[in-house]
Amino acid sequence: MSLKERLGLAKDPLYLIDGSTYVYRAFYAFPDLQRADGFPTNALFIVMRLMLKLLREEEPRHMVFVLDGPGPNFRHELFEDYKAHRMAMPENLKAQLDPIKEALGLLGCPVVISEGCEADDVIAAVARKIQEDRPVVIVGADKDLRQLLTPNVLMWDPGGKQEKLVTLESFTEETGLRPDQWPDYQALIGDSSDNIPGVPGVGPKTAEKLLKRFPKLEDLVQALQGGGDLTKVERNKLKDHAEDVFLYRKLTSLDPECVDVDPSALKNSDPNIKGLARFLEEYEFRSLLREMPREKAVRVHAEELPLFGAKPADHESDTLDKIGDPEALPRMAGREVCLVPQNDGKKSVLLAVSGDEPGAHAACIYTGPVAPLADMLAAADRVFCPVLKELLRAHPEFEAVETDRWSDLSVAAYLLEPEERDYSLPHLLQRYEPELPTRPQDLARGGLDLGRLLDQRLEAAQMPELFRDLEMPLVTVLAAMERCGVAIDLKAFAEFLDEVTTETQTLHNTIMELAGKEFNPRSSQQLAEVLFTDLGLKPAGKTPGGSASTSQAVLERMADKHPIISTILEYRKMEKLRSTYLEPLPKLLDPKDGRIHTTFNQTSTATGRLSSSSPNLQNIPIRGPLGSRMRSCFIAGPGHLLVAADYSQIELRVLAHMSQDPTLLEAFRKNEDIHSRTAGLLFDRSPDQVSADERRSAKTINFGLIYGMGPQKLAQELSVSLKDAKAFIERYFSRLSVLRDFYESIEETAREQGYVTTLAKRRRLLPDLYSRNTQLQSQARRQAINTVVQGSAADIIKLAMLAVARDDALQSLDARLILQVHDELLLEVPAGEGESDAKAREAGTRLETLMAGVVDLDVPLLVEWGVGRDWAAAH
Repeated sequence: MSLKERLGLAKDPLYLIDGSTYVYRAFYAFPDLQRADGFPTNALFIVMRLMLKLLREEEPRHMVFVLDGPGPNFRHELFEDYKAHRMAMPENLKAQLDPIKEALGLLGCPVVISEGCEADDVIAAVARKIQEDRPVVIVGADKDLRQLLTPNVLMWDPGGKQEKLVTLESFTEETGLRPDQWPDYQALIGDSSDNIPGVPGVGPKTAEKLLKRFPKLEDLVQALQGGGDLTKVERNKLKDHAEDVFLYRKLTSLDPECVDVDPSALKNSDPNIKGLARFLEEYEFRSLLREMPREKAVRVHAEELPLFGAKPADHESDTLDKIGDPEALPRMAGREVCLVPQNDGKKSVLLAVSGDEPGAHAACIYTGPVAPLADMLAAADRVFCPVLKELLRAHPEFEAVETDRWSDLSVAAYLLEPEERDYSLPHLLQRYEPELPTRPQDLARGGLDLGRLLDQRLEAAQMPELFRDLEMPLVTVLAAMERCGVAIDLKAFAEFLDEVTTETQTLHNTIMELAGKEFNPRSSQQLAEVLFTDLGLKPAGKTPGGSASTSQAVLERMADKHPIISTILEYRKMEKLRSTYLEPLPKLLDPKDGRIHTTFNQTSTATGRLSSSSPNLQNIPIRGPLGSRMRSCFIAGPGHLLVAADYSQIELRVLAHMSQDPTLLEAFRKNEDIHSRTAGLLFDRSPDQVSADERRSAKTINFGLIYGMGPQKLAQELSVSLKDAKAFIERYFSRLSVLRDFYESIEETAREQGYVTTLAKRRRLLPDLYSRNTQLQSQARRQAINTVVQGSAADIIKLAMLAVARDDALQSLDARLILQVHDELLLEVPAGEGESDAKAREAGTRLETLMAGVVDLDVPLLVEWGVGRDWAAAH
C-alpha cells in the first residue's frame, strides 16, 4: 500500500527527496561495491534501488531529487568554522555523482542542485511553495528538516532499517515543541555534525524546558537581561552566550528564499525504459532490471527483458520432485550445491545443484538416506547451507564432508553486516533479492545464488580468509561443544538455592521494615512510590515515559541516600541468581546424558564475540563469593577433571600492541601490574606507592575507555563530579599521548572508510559516524574503538578454540572443549589412575602453550590455568 493510501491523502503528494543524505548513506553502508573494471558503484546502486522502490510502490506523479552543490554557502560567511571539520567528498563518491544524475534522468525524476545554499534550503523553498496546493512528503531523515513540518508537510524515511514517519502531530508529542522552535532548540544545544557549538552545559532536556517557558530566543534573552524567571544555574550557563545563540539560530534556520521554484519542473516524466535497461547493463546492475516499473517495462521492453512482471517467489517447494534414491540425484562432482533442511519431521532436505546458466540449477526434495548424500557432497566444489550447525545437529552424518567445502550463509551474511539480527534464509533472500541474478524459485536455488553473491561480497570486503579459515572451521567446533554439554552438581544447586532463598526472604523482610509497609519490591511502580513518595527521596533518573526510574543504574547512583537502596540492590542480585540460574538450570538437564547443552551463537554480536543461549552460560556470575559458589555447581563428568584457562587482561594487551603506546608495552613486557603502573602516571608517584583507591580509579579508566566510557559514566563509576571526571580523562591522555593518538586515528580511519577492522580483518560498518544525530554519531565513535579492541580479542579466543580442537596432543589425552566464556576456555579431561590429575595438568600445560601462541603480538599473551573437580576449583 502506498503512503498516499495509508495516510488517506486527498491529492497526489510531492515526494521531495533529500538526495545528499541518501547518497552519503549509501556510499558508507556498502563500501566495497564496484564494477568489474573497478569503478565504484555502491552509492549509485543503493540510490537506484531506493528510487526504483519509490517508483514501484508509490507511483509518484510529482517528485524531485535535491543535491548539495559544490563550494561554501552563506553560512560559511556568517561563521567561519561552520562544518570546518567535515572531510572533502571522497573521490570514489565524487565519481558516482554524474552517473547518479544520469540515472535519475532516465527514471524521469527532476534533479535540483543547490547553489550558494544547501539542499535543505532548497527543500524548504519547494515545500513552502507547494504545500498549499498538495501534500509534501520530505523523503529524508535530517533533523534540520523538522522545522518544515506542517499539517500538509511530513517526513518519511523508507531507506533505513525501519521505516520512520514524522508528522506535525508525532513531532509535537515527542518533543513538546513547535516546528518553528526547532532552530532555537538547535541553537541552544548545538550541532556537532555542523560544528555549531551551542551553549555549553545546555542539553536537549534543558533546552526543551527553557523553550516551554520562553517560546523564542528573544524571550529567553530578554528574561536573562531583565531579571526574568531563570534559575541561578540557567543564568550562569546563558550569560556569556546571549549574542551567540542568535548566530547559531541563523546557521540552523533553513532559508526558503534561496531559490525560486517553478512548480511545473517538479512533475516527473515517464521512465526511459530502454535507456534505463542499457544503463543498468553498463553498470552491471542486472538484478535491478527486475525492479523497474513493471507495466511500462512489460509493454515497451518485454522481449529483451522477459523477467519483468514476474511474480515474486513465495519460496515454496510444493512443485519440486521428491527423490528417495541417491542414485537418481543430479551429478554433484565439481558443482556447487545448496542444502536446506526441511521442518517436516521426516528429516528431508531441499537440494539444489548448480547449472551452467543463472537460474538453471537443478532442484529437488531429497528424502533418502543421508550417508550416501554426504559421500556425494565430498566431491562437490562448494556446499552452501543456511545454518550449518543446525544441519549437523539434525544430520550428524554430514560431518564427514570436509570443513573447507561448507559455506554457512548466515555466517557469511553476518560478517558482511554484523548489525543485523535476522540471518534466516527467507530474510536474506528478501534482503539481497535485488542483487541476485534471478528471482529465487525456491529456497535451495535461491540459497545457491545467494551463496555466490556473498562470496563475491566477502572477496570485495577482504574477508574471505576470515570466513574460510576462522569462522567456518569454528562452526564444527561449536557443534561438538554443544553436543558434549557440561555436567552440574544437582545437590550443590539445591543447597545453594536454599541459602539464596533464605537470604532473599531476609532481605525482603528488611526492605518492608525500612519502607514501613508491605509492598512488592519487584514492582517498579510500587517501589517508586515507596522511594520517592513515602520516603521522599529525590529521583536520580527518569524512564523514557518521564516517570521516576528505579532501574539498576539509577539505584546504584542513589546507594548512599538511604539504607533501603543498598538492600534492594542486594535483593535484586539474589533474586536474579535464584530466578535466572539456580531454579531453571537443573530443569534443563538432558535426560539422556544428565548434562546441560547450551547453544553457542556465532552471529549475535557486532564485535565478533560469541554468545550463548538456552541457557545463557556466558552470564554466569564469576566474581566474588557468589560467583565462586555458582561455578562450583558446574562439575566434571564421572572419572574426569576440568581444566580452566583464561587470558589475563587480553583486551589491554591487544590495546598495547595495536596502539604501540610505550608505557603499556613496557608494563606488559616486564609483567608489571598495568593498573598500578597507570595509576602511578596519573597521580605522579611510583607504582609501589599507589593506593588501592588510586589503582581502582586507573583500572576503571583503563577498561572503561575500551568500552567507550564517557566522562558522565566515569564520574558515576568513581563517585566524583563530572568536572573531575573530565579532568581525569584529560590527564590520562596527556600522560598516555600515544594511546590518545591511536584512539584519534581509529576515529579518523573510520570516518574515511566508513568501517573499522580487527586483527583478523573482521569488519564493522559505522554509517552513523556521518549521522546528523549527535547521539548516534557519538555512539558510533565509541563503537569504533570498542570494535577494534574487543573484536580483536574475540578473534584471538576463536583462534585459540580452533588450535585446541585441532591439537593432536590434546586429542591423545581425550580432552574435550566444553565451554567458552569471555576470555576463558574450559576442557574436560579423563582423570588418571586413582583420580590422578597428571593427565589434566598435562592438558593444562598444553592449553597454556596453544593459547599463548595463536597470534604474534608485541606483548606476551599471559594465560592462567588450573585443574579441579568443579569449575570454581579449576578457575
